[in-house]
This record gives sequence, structure tokens and C-alpha cells, in this order.
Amino acid sequence: MPIYEYQCENCGQFEEAFQRFSDSPLTTCGRCGGKLHKIISQSTFHLKGKGWYATDYGKKKQNKEKKHE
Repeated sequence: MPIYEYQCENCGQFEEAFQRFSDSPLTTCGRCGGKLHKIISQSTFHLKGKGWYATDYGKKKQNKEKKHE
């Protein structure tokens, strides 16, 4: 279940909530009763390497020695 982060427009308080994709977003701050809006948090997903190219994947190594049957 993903963790969503919200920030109150009134007091600036941050809240985290474990919610399903189908759950409605939170709307009211638990601290002051102000309006909450969903914020985008930094992800732990990092891409490393040269990039995403078709030439980077799927290369088949060819055997230099032929198998004799």
C-alpha cells in the first residue's frame, strides 16, 4: 500500500497516510482542521547507467565455438 503525503494550507503541517489507490484523498488537517493538499515526495527510485536504449538490452552473445552433434 502506497504512502501519500499531504500538507496543510493553513498551518503547514505535513501528514503521511497509508492509502489504497481506490481510497479518497484526505481533505482535512488533523491538527487545525485546515485544507490538505497532496504533495509530491522524493522517490527512492533511481536510474543508473547510460540510458534506456534498445541497443543496451537484448544483445545475445554468440558462441565462437560451434557445437558438433
